[in-house]
Amino acid sequence: MGEWTIGAVLDAIADTIPDRTMTVCGDRRSTFGESADRTRKLANFLAGNGLGAHRERNALERWECGQDRVALIMHNDLYPDMVIGCTKARTVPVNVNYHYTPREIQELLDYIAPRAVIYHRSLGAKFADVLPPASADLLVSIDDGSAAPELAGAVRLETALAQGDTEQPVTPSPDDLLMICTGGTTGRPKGVLWRQSDIYVSSMVGADHESAKEIQDGVRDGGASWFAVSPLMHAAGMWTAFSAVLHGIPVVLYDTAKSLDPRLVWETAEREKVGLMTMVGDAYAGPLVEELQRGSYDLYSLYAIGTGGAATNPKYQRALLELLPQLTLINGYGSSETGNMGFGHSQRGHQTDTFTLREGGLVLSEDYTRFLEPGEPEVGWVAREGRIPLGYFNDPDATRKTFPDVQGKRVVISGDRARVEPDGTLRLYGRDSLVVNTGGEKVFVEEVEEVLRAHPAIADALVVGRPSERWGEELVALVALRDGTDAGHEPLYDHCTSQLARFKAPKEFIVVDHVRRLGNGKADYRWAKTTATQRAMA
Repeated sequence: MGEWTIGAVLDAIADTIPDRTMTVCGDRRSTFGESADRTRKLANFLAGNGLGAHRERNALERWECGQDRVALIMHNDLYPDMVIGCTKARTVPVNVNYHYTPREIQELLDYIAPRAVIYHRSLGAKFADVLPPASADLLVSIDDGSAAPELAGAVRLETALAQGDTEQPVTPSPDDLLMICTGGTTGRPKGVLWRQSDIYVSSMVGADHESAKEIQDGVRDGGASWFAVSPLMHAAGMWTAFSAVLHGIPVVLYDTAKSLDPRLVWETAEREKVGLMTMVGDAYAGPLVEELQRGSYDLYSLYAIGTGGAATNPKYQRALLELLPQLTLINGYGSSETGNMGFGHSQRGHQTDTFTLREGGLVLSEDYTRFLEPGEPEVGWVAREGRIPLGYFNDPDATRKTFPDVQGKRVVISGDRARVEPDGTLRLYGRDSLVVNTGGEKVFVEEVEEVLRAHPAIADALVVGRPSERWGEELVALVALRDGTDAGHEPLYDHCTSQLARFKAPKEFIVVDHVRRLGNGKADYRWAKTTATQRAMA
């Protein structure tokens, strides 16, 4: 069976159903034929400007990239087209979190060293002080209806596509890469290097197809639209959108240039007769449930809601199943490194709290020496074999640590703790590293602590997560002040947001006499978490 590139799959589908709607975002509707043509022209434009592959995969180490990178600083509109257009040019699309501050964006761009940046115009204005990065030859601007001025030297997307009508001699390979930047789970963001063919099979529910006819036969009948409410700049959102698109199913994209509007979400689901909808944990579920309880919507077509990227409170899950009795709730599990790895399905009167593993899913013993069998009591590490990433961009040490060989199998170790239930499902216990998942955004607490400790009034600080109905988890800082100083919530919050994305700023600052540390000098996070939780209950 043959491996496929994502662009080739789209083209095979477009040859069969060119007039079927592929994406809907705000006022823009694109058919499969239009998107295939748009991606072709973008690829020609990039290739015509000298971007592409310069070293083939077989000449590279697992952490090396022989292709030019293209940073995508984008809302959801046209996101799938830009990703696929980049891959057709043999360049590597890289997701960039537009919630970051300019300082954080600059650090990320210095790391990935893109040759081009594609951005929505309002985001270009937000990051004007750090664009273009020194590595970039091209800036491509997408009109998002904002009044923001164009960045100097930027090419409008319409102009780029017009220049891309001349065909370029480019033949993409299944070995070509996509880079998924992590949310900082193991420290600063890392670029996870996925072969196109592997991410298509592992996370977009693809396959090694015998022929284009096999793809085309599978898409003729179509199906109800899917609705990706979450941002495609996060892996979970992108996997949802591409799983639909690459099966010939129309996908509705929430216009993330606007803040979350629960009423607009349900009105869109009703209007587009959506079959499946995806969201990110409590930050979405809470407001959506409240609006569903207030309003009246005809959602007869909605058969499933998927949630991933953050845990969803059981009370919201129960409410959705009561309000929409026909619904199946799908809790997804995965990460940038493991791909789309498992699902838990709940229906009215029957909720599950474990995950059915997809192909390659494993649990590794705590000492990394063997794989656990169903029913073993040991809590080990979630792992996966088979279609997994090559490694971390430009980081051989982290690649060897996270993608080791165990008992003759190359695996990825996620950092999550779990065991295998007797029925073979995965019971997840949580991440071992110091990460707080707040509203679907992963925050490495040591980064926040570093910023806090730089404040002149703070002698020491620890940051932890505590349960939150709104965010799943919220960040709380415990701070010890220097003698003779004072610092209130607003000055500390402003200090954090001046250097970090707003979602990384603690929701509360608790002043303590001293920050507890263990005998070896390491932070006593158990004490910190207990203190923060008790404060919320007081």
